[in-house]
Amino acid sequence: MKNTNLLLTAAVATLLAVTSCGEKKKDSEKVVSAKTDSLNSTVGPVTSKMGDTTENSVDWNGIYKGDLPCADCEGIATTIELKSDNTFVQKNEYKGKGKDNTFEEKGSFEWDKYGSIITLKLKDGVQKYKVAEGYIIQLDQNGKEITGELAKKYTLNKL
Repeated sequence: MKNTNLLLTAAVATLLAVTSCGEKKKDSEKVVSAKTDSLNSTVGPVTSKMGDTTENSVDWNGIYKGDLPCADCEGIATTIELKSDNTFVQKNEYKGKGKDNTFEEKGSFEWDKYGSIITLKLKDGVQKYKVAEGYIIQLDQNGKEITGELAKKYTLNKL
């Protein structure tokens, strides 16, 4: 009988402890929620990128130059000027193609949400570049770095 009473008392004590902890947790959640709501109404939503990104910590605007690989020519002498107003001028000279082998395109570009990749908006599509201190790297159509033997040839260095 003593064991039954002892067991019953322990069960009731455990039940009370669990129930009271649950109540305290709910109350603390209400306090955190109220503080968060108060902070949001004071500060408002944050829409800008936080922390250091390539966009806000690297001197990226300027002229980049290099020779990109070409499937049916000796290479593409490429010059890209990135301007601080998010516009660009791109000049491509297809080496070994004779006359009328130079093309120029102007447009705008956008930064990705992480502030490290730009997308040039071209007449016939887009080009993506990873921006770093002193150079940019042309990416594939999926926004990934090109790998293999020619990987280093997709880098344009800042002048």
